[in-house]
Amino acid sequence: MDLLKVMPRGAAVIINKLESRGHGAYVVGGCVRDALTGGAPNDWDICTSAIPEEIIDCFGERYVIKTGIKHGTVTVKAEDGLYEVTTFRIDGVYKDGRRPESVEFVSDIRTDLSRRDFTVNAMAYNAREGIVDPFGGREDLANGIIRCVGRPERRFGEDALRILRALRFASVLGFEIERGTAEAVHAMKHLLEHIAKERIRDELLKLCSGKNAYAVLWEYRDVITAIIPELAPCIGFEQHNRYHCYDVYCHIIHAVANYRGGDDAVAAALLLHDIEKPACFVLGPDGVGHCSGHAEKSSQTARAVYTRLRFSRSLKESAAELIKYHDAIIEPNKKSVRKWMRKLGEKQFMRLIDMKRADMFAQADIENAKRSAFLDELRDTAKRVIATGECYTLRQLALKGGDIKHLGVRETEIGEILGQTLDAVIDEKVPNEKLALIEYLRRTGII
Repeated sequence: MDLLKVMPRGAAVIINKLESRGHGAYVVGGCVRDALTGGAPNDWDICTSAIPEEIIDCFGERYVIKTGIKHGTVTVKAEDGLYEVTTFRIDGVYKDGRRPESVEFVSDIRTDLSRRDFTVNAMAYNAREGIVDPFGGREDLANGIIRCVGRPERRFGEDALRILRALRFASVLGFEIERGTAEAVHAMKHLLEHIAKERIRDELLKLCSGKNAYAVLWEYRDVITAIIPELAPCIGFEQHNRYHCYDVYCHIIHAVANYRGGDDAVAAALLLHDIEKPACFVLGPDGVGHCSGHAEKSSQTARAVYTRLRFSRSLKESAAELIKYHDAIIEPNKKSVRKWMRKLGEKQFMRLIDMKRADMFAQADIENAKRSAFLDELRDTAKRVIATGECYTLRQLALKGGDIKHLGVRETEIGEILGQTLDAVIDEKVPNEKLALIEYLRRTGII
């Protein structure tokens, strides 16, 4: 991969201008890694021997934002966007397991690269020198290896979130974690308790979306249960049911790995959807296991976990609701689909179908082709309901609040009456026509 061909113009202009002033400058880190693997980098970070004051002098106050000047980082405005530009540095002591107490600016790119987390992230590039790779990042990329720069214990001791970053990169890139790095991951997982929960949340969600999610969630289950101890009873818990060929934890992580839709609500729901199966498990006299009520209880536990991990309110409620209804029986007819779309909303209903499919393919292969076709029919029915504008929301109802108010109904009762009216339309008791709806409300004594 010729990085010069994929590097955006703004990054090239910034590097050229810094070099024209006698400073070293390179794109660095994840953008180099992604470009070398044929990906499309989202961010093009730049590092330079210039100190912040020299960067500001080079581009002018008007074009520089002092975003993290204490640690040597400013943001430079270019024609095609904003670029973080950071002075070469080495880090001081990490007392909080997240940020160094101080930084020392240095003049050599290789010294700067030595402080970075993994070899695949410790590469830099400019057109004059090409790839600068003092720690074998290109070789590790070619071999599919995640390896710490230097001693893993030091890297993880500086910032324990790197433990989860190693898992995330292994999952997303489909790589293996190098043996010494893996041993340190297992040994130092307890340090994650000092990391901000929202940082853990973000890495965990990215991990779950990776193409190697199953292998990572299995190999590093001790790390996952250090974050979510409520999952520990699921490991090795046999289900004693012909529909399940895996223990509860393996079923869960197979379901996570099956989903490729990129929706965090679905991924988060799948990770915890059966978390309370062990607590609800009963072995019948016929030797068949049953977990009655596990969906509701799993939803409650999941909500507590999401709260602890600082999920947004919207994401927490959406994922918990999906768990609550993941075993619900929905018939592929318009009436049933409209009822569920009224209950959940269009977006959440489609999410539920995605979740059911991922869950189904994590079970024993018993009529899975038939069950998959059933889910296809369910989605197609929903699409037809949406396309034809059939009523399943209050917004679509022909009768409005003002209409009911004009009939002499108190304002405090309007909402409930509208809900009853919508239910009647969905149940096909009355057509969605204003006069017919008013007549129905009078005939049934609702008003």
